[in-house]
Amino acid sequence: MPIKVPDNLPALEDLLAEQVDVMAQKQALRQDIRPLRLLLLNLMPKKQETEIQFARLFGNSPLQIELILMTTASYTPRHTEPAYLRRFYRRLEDVKDEFFDALIVTGAPIERLPFEEVAYWEELTQIMDWSRTHCFRRLGICWGAQALLYHFHGVLKHDCGDKLFGVFRHELKHVPGRLMRGFTDNFPMPVSRYTENRRAELEAAGIEVLAESEDCGVGLARQPDSGDLFVLNHLEYDAETLGAEYHRDREQGMATALPHGYFPNDDPDAEPVNFWRPYAFLMVSNWINDLYQATPFDLETLNKG
Repeated sequence: MPIKVPDNLPALEDLLAEQVDVMAQKQALRQDIRPLRLLLLNLMPKKQETEIQFARLFGNSPLQIELILMTTASYTPRHTEPAYLRRFYRRLEDVKDEFFDALIVTGAPIERLPFEEVAYWEELTQIMDWSRTHCFRRLGICWGAQALLYHFHGVLKHDCGDKLFGVFRHELKHVPGRLMRGFTDNFPMPVSRYTENRRAELEAAGIEVLAESEDCGVGLARQPDSGDLFVLNHLEYDAETLGAEYHRDREQGMATALPHGYFPNDDPDAEPVNFWRPYAFLMVSNWINDLYQATPFDLETLNKG
């Protein structure tokens, strides 16, 4: 089933070129289907790149998905034209009376900052609190996952010193449920972060660890009661994302190490291969299926508990 995106979204052209099934709003209105409504709070600097990465994954579903893009009102991103945000993105004030199947909070390149020092932290806490009565579940990616874990569960993030950077093997923890069906016992995930969440503190807060790496710690975790999912790494990344980050850092004089297990033969001039994408599609497909099985048909019941 095609994914529904805003009319004239520039990412449409890229998605169609990849043969992702997409549907503009006008076409979707002609179908008498209740789509899964996913609210993507996009905190990444390169908005369009992130839109494509997530729309690609959400579009690989037999269900109709409506993707609504969201940004902050209290902080204006430096790398995106304000006119683009006004046209395609919504803010809390715009959606506060609507209901969604899930809120997705992306990563953000601010993970070494204490949460309370982030420019839009107060607004983000308002969004997260609002989601309790207007979004059935939450999905956090990297810093977005850490923010959800900290705000709702008091789980701290810890500085790792050196940057965890590359593609690392993760061991699957055999937790019952639909979410990890089809995964191999070991699978790769791209990692790009300076901080970590520790297993003991997650488990003490009632969070289940789903996958963990000997080299970079917990990669996937879930709150079993709410179904909220915390992805500490970046299965959504394109083949070239880590490489672009590495070359950018080197050009800026940063001593960023070669990303682990990423470039063929550790040659930074070689073209990397995306060998983690099947697991990205599998995880998102499982997550959507699990969400669909549990979410109420009438989302307004979320605010009547």
